[in-house]
Amino acid sequence: MIAPTTPSAFSTGPLEISPTRLISLDALRGFTIAAMLLVNFPGDGDHVYHPLQHTKWNGLSFTDLIAPFFLFIIGVSIVFAYSKRLESGAPKKVLYRKIIVRSVRIFAVGMFLNLLPTFDFATIRWTGTLHRIAFVFLICSVIFLNTNWKQQAWIGMLTLVVYWLALTQIPTPGYGKVMLEPGANLVAWFDNLYLPGRMWQGTWDPESILSTFPSVVSGLTGMLAGRLMVSPIPRLEKVAYLMTAGLFTATAGYFWNLTFPSNENLWTSSFVLITSGFAALLFGAVYFLVDILGRTKGTRPGIIFGANAIAVYVMGDLLSILFYYLKLGGHSLNEYGVSALTGLGFDPQFASMAYALFFVAVNFIPAYILYRNKIFIKL
Repeated sequence: MIAPTTPSAFSTGPLEISPTRLISLDALRGFTIAAMLLVNFPGDGDHVYHPLQHTKWNGLSFTDLIAPFFLFIIGVSIVFAYSKRLESGAPKKVLYRKIIVRSVRIFAVGMFLNLLPTFDFATIRWTGTLHRIAFVFLICSVIFLNTNWKQQAWIGMLTLVVYWLALTQIPTPGYGKVMLEPGANLVAWFDNLYLPGRMWQGTWDPESILSTFPSVVSGLTGMLAGRLMVSPIPRLEKVAYLMTAGLFTATAGYFWNLTFPSNENLWTSSFVLITSGFAALLFGAVYFLVDILGRTKGTRPGIIFGANAIAVYVMGDLLSILFYYLKLGGHSLNEYGVSALTGLGFDPQFASMAYALFFVAVNFIPAYILYRNKIFIKL
């Protein structure tokens, strides 16, 4: 669906359309999508700098922060999208219908991307980034429409505690003891019973059924931040609360990590707190610099990417067919590009990153065209 004037909860229009928008939030959304493209499409998957790789199991890298940051941003966006509608007395039935339709569309696009480029239905995967976004948006939106911020905080805390107890106290069937290893844990066991289709890692999947619940909490922490941002308190106090909450949350997550390791694949409770804390700290810092001090220089690329965030993500997968999969003379464009750079003496890892940055720039072109023409694609 293309909307010429009304941006969605995941996309933002030009600042002139809504002068009360947070430039910081718009820019962060776009830069997060750009970071997704950067890490998802290296020039050479065998030569990637460590920060641009997902941690294989326990730990935290720059790449591991991207998905939870985007879910945090979705939570903030939900508050901005639905607060005024609730205040104006919009019927909840109408809002529910829009929320469900949007969630189904995002999920369906995720399924379409999973079929690329071969459209092999026999090995289809039913999970992925957009699938998780769809579920988090759906659940968080319904929670927002029916609870206050205190109830949302309690829901988040209870979810993390229950998830922690389940994974650390319930013996993994088939092992007779608690296991938190790749493919050998309660989450993987549950997926092998109930998750249809192919799993990303063969016997387990990072976007699993059970880990969806703590991922919802990543969205809830964003909603709490969003509640703060729409409150009438002074802007500098908002910054203070964001930074304080971010520091406290990240610290709590660090200490929880000592007994329940931070793990993106399991989306552990400590991982949620650490990443949400970092997201709040970053949001608070950028909000202070950009929206309060007015230092907007450098935010334009992020705003343009964020104006059609989900659409840019989809375009990245579509364009990757041309830039990564299509063979010309026996090799793909990324192979030619990386080979040319290494032939000039550049380090293979640098060449791989340079090509990834080139691909991000390629995706910026259609994003800019859409933005310039005030076209906002809503799912």
